Amino acid sequence: MTQRKGEKPTISIQEHMAIDVCPGPIQPIKQISDYFPRYPRGLPPSAPQQAGHAGPLSPALSTSTSATASASATAATESDRPNEDKPDRACAGASASLQATKRDEEPDVEGYDSDDSTTLGTLEFSLQYDQENNALHCTINKAKLPVPRYKKGLKPMDHNGLSDPYVKLHLLPGASKANKLRTKTLHNTLNPVWSETLTYYGITDEDMVRKTLRISVCDEDKFRHNEFIGETRIPLKKLKPNQIKNFNNCLEKQLPVNKTEDKSLEERGRIMISLKYNTQKSCLVVGIIRCAHLAAMDANGFSDPYVKTYLKPDENKKSKHKTAVKKKTLNPEFNEEFCYDIKYADLTKKTLEVTVWDYDIGKSNDFIGGVSLGINANGERLKHWFDCLKNKDKKIERWHTLTNELPGSLND
Repeated sequence: MTQRKGEKPTISIQEHMAIDVCPGPIQPIKQISDYFPRYPRGLPPSAPQQAGHAGPLSPALSTSTSATASASATAATESDRPNEDKPDRACAGASASLQATKRDEEPDVEGYDSDDSTTLGTLEFSLQYDQENNALHCTINKAKLPVPRYKKGLKPMDHNGLSDPYVKLHLLPGASKANKLRTKTLHNTLNPVWSETLTYYGITDEDMVRKTLRISVCDEDKFRHNEFIGETRIPLKKLKPNQIKNFNNCLEKQLPVNKTEDKSLEERGRIMISLKYNTQKSCLVVGIIRCAHLAAMDANGFSDPYVKTYLKPDENKKSKHKTAVKKKTLNPEFNEEFCYDIKYADLTKKTLEVTVWDYDIGKSNDFIGGVSLGINANGERLKHWFDCLKNKDKKIERWHTLTNELPGSLND
């Protein structure tokens, strides 16, 4: 380029940019895009600028004045040049800043750890022991099952990120099918509200000392096995009679059930029996009132129970009485009474044997459980018998535990 004498020298924009960026000898520019890195999508507009991107190389280059460019060129020193020659470092710094920002803003949906009990959800419920009626009332209020880590709620089990939760109860130790209760199923929710009360009948003071209530939350699946979400366990000895106790517990992973129990004394349900000696008729009146939480003997998860009673020893084999069959239930109500003509003095030599059976058509009936009351019994069974002898003409009702031990040598 020729220059006339007296004219002011002109500088092209390319030279001007090179001079501003690299004071001194003009160096070739690799790529203009190196000085204008494309920040990843989502970077805040106010992202900090890297060293070396000053003056006309900022996004406001098009509006900067030559005076600003000159000032920037003067302020640049040799210590500022390394990043100028290597703009990829600026991009790496911007990317790191972006990743840190995303980690703070976005929840890790898949990052929850089932080992952390709080991530399995929480369950609100209340318990009350009705001592007078030998009943345990369990009110299941609501649950929260978490999907993101920062929210409380149930762990999602279905592909849509939701669950179809229900709650089931078990009394431990004992046969799980014999004392299982469950709520209704609520569909497509992580925050179910049941407000449902489930009741265990036949609960004694002895049960309140040694029993534990297991409360499990599960997800119902129509096409596969139901899935376990979490559980909590409450020792019944924590409850005071006739007082409501509220709980808001974190669900935990499934705990192993102690299987070292004596199988010969496995619980198969409860039965309420009444005894009364009628002095006017000189007979023992045995009432079969109801059963609760019987073991399921049929494939449909139920039983068709009925009760038989014997007064042993039975020399004439005429002491057998049998109730009606109650179809498809584990909590039958019978309300039937049977009379045994016997002298009062002979009761000390007798034993009342009560057995519960599952009625089956075309094959042998299944034994569910039994209990014996008499002078040779012990615990509540012996106490019930003695109370009957002490209180003539008074009906004495008691709940008794059925075991899978067949009293005597009875055959159906």
